[in-house]
Amino acid sequence: MQLPACLPLLTYYCPSLLFFLRISLYQNKVAASDLIQSSSEMKNKSASVSSSLLPAFGTVVDDGDLHLKRNVIAPYDRRYRWWQTFLVGLVIYSAWASILELTFDKAANGVLLFIDLVVDFFFAIDIILTFFVAYFDTSNFILVDDHLKIAFRYVTRFWLFMDVASTIPFPLINKILIDEWHTGQVFSLLNLLRLWRLYRVGELFKRLEKDIRFSYFWTRLLKLICVTLFAVHSAGCFYYWLAARHKPSEHTWIGRLIGDFKQKGFWHGYICSIYWSIVTLTSVGYGEFYSMNEGEKIFNSIYMLFNMGLIAYIIGNITNLVVQSVVKTFAMRDSINEVMRYASKNQLPEGMREQMLAHMQLKFNTAELQQEEVLKDLPKAIRSSIAQHLFWKTAEKTYLFQGVSDDFLSQLVSEMKAEYFPPRIEIILQNEIPTDFYILVSGAVDVVTYKNGTEQFLSNLESADMAGEIGVIFNIPQPFTVRTKRLSQVIRISNHQFKQMVQSESRDGKIIIANFMEYLRGLEKDMLQELPFLTELLADQNVQPTAQNEEKQNRETMDSTDGNTTGTSNTSDPSLSAGTIRVIIYGYHPSKKTISGDRLGKLIYLPNSIADLFNLAEKKLGKRGSTILMADGSEVEDLSALRENDHLFIV
Repeated sequence: MQLPACLPLLTYYCPSLLFFLRISLYQNKVAASDLIQSSSEMKNKSASVSSSLLPAFGTVVDDGDLHLKRNVIAPYDRRYRWWQTFLVGLVIYSAWASILELTFDKAANGVLLFIDLVVDFFFAIDIILTFFVAYFDTSNFILVDDHLKIAFRYVTRFWLFMDVASTIPFPLINKILIDEWHTGQVFSLLNLLRLWRLYRVGELFKRLEKDIRFSYFWTRLLKLICVTLFAVHSAGCFYYWLAARHKPSEHTWIGRLIGDFKQKGFWHGYICSIYWSIVTLTSVGYGEFYSMNEGEKIFNSIYMLFNMGLIAYIIGNITNLVVQSVVKTFAMRDSINEVMRYASKNQLPEGMREQMLAHMQLKFNTAELQQEEVLKDLPKAIRSSIAQHLFWKTAEKTYLFQGVSDDFLSQLVSEMKAEYFPPRIEIILQNEIPTDFYILVSGAVDVVTYKNGTEQFLSNLESADMAGEIGVIFNIPQPFTVRTKRLSQVIRISNHQFKQMVQSESRDGKIIIANFMEYLRGLEKDMLQELPFLTELLADQNVQPTAQNEEKQNRETMDSTDGNTTGTSNTSDPSLSAGTIRVIIYGYHPSKKTISGDRLGKLIYLPNSIADLFNLAEKKLGKRGSTILMADGSEVEDLSALRENDHLFIV
């Protein structure tokens, strides 16, 4: 009656042995291939982060830099880990064989006895090694390498007693000293102490679940299968043990059908036991094998109660694994159904429904490609490196950033966000606030405008082209609508971030303005008609080359008259200091009160000299002035002191 009562405890501490044998062999195979393939070495380094055995902060992990005491082994040493993996294989064998030897006397007295002695020898070596393995103090997470502390910790705990008890060769002692049946069974039961070694398998499995080299889904699935197989093995062996020790043998589950089952041999009894165990585990049995005495009835009751928990555990885990694999699909279907219900309830047009549906499908299909979702938890330096690797060449090809410094382009690319758009989706709407501009990475878009309710096609943009930059730079509502023609990937940067970077990098900002003005000069007439202020702006820029040439000639004349100053002359281009600054000019004194219409000024690009400014003011305002004043009444004597968007009063 004591043996059936201990069965739940035994089966609880018997996880899947076959599973860990396969995992151990596979782990050895992976480690061997790491010596050949450098790509897998990087993956193994990443996998080591998932180990359940991690040192505290400040503890050196590199084997070559460890400063442990002499004859002390680091717990994360590669050689010690290989030893532990080897012992796991021995644990698998000993757990399987200990139950088998208890049930079948022929197995206990055969070749398994010699193998048991070899296995016990290796575990005896491991007991000795444990006295030299450093450990982490759980109170402060410091690696302890003191020999006395290591030994005291191992001796004063329950581990040493159980390790020694599970290593004693009880079958050999029984065979040499005692030959009585009842005493021999006691030694056979003591041999089950070897199941204590299964804690090593549990520790290994915890690390394997976190190891990225193994699929979590298949790891869990194999564990469930092997747990079931070991439960079948254990239950079948114990049930046969009950029948073999019961008298008369005809009043047993197997003796009723096979009277001489003890003489049939080892495999015959083992197969019958496994058959009964599988049928009972998966159903209520077929009726050919059933309990014949009280001991078997008690065992069957316990086994079927255990089966209820095991089946619930298996079904729950498999359901969880399956649900995890399709959870994204469920989320996509639910979102699409909600979108369709919303469109139907509000009676949206068919075109809007198709756009909403296409956007939701694209969102889930490209979820793993979305830059923000994937990279949001990574440090900024890693995100920046990834963005440069992906989008540097595309940003470098755009007209606006040709010629800028690498530092500026690196900062710009790091702030860009990637997005996907399905076909026939408006990326930019006409007259919307300019919050971002876009660079097309792949795909194609159409630039269109609306006049009196009709759509007019203006141009087509492809890879490395830009959209929305006119509204951002001029700070005006977006003049055009940009619509995708096919699946397109774009990178965008916000208006605020772009202007901050341009203001901090004045030289690159001047290059960007020069590239932008050159682009405006090459616009088609249809697009220029939609931006009437550009015609006047470009006309103002036509006078800039003349002023620049005159300034260049004056500088060359000064350099030729004073040869001593050529080496220290100012190498900056005056056209960059004045020709790219925008100011607003007025034709009256700042203290004068005028009607609202007369107070409107003219936005111009600041010329390179005061004389040119007076000439340009006369052209714009219709009268010539002789003095330049600021809003506070102070007089301007040097144009280099002016800044962007200053208000000048020409009187």
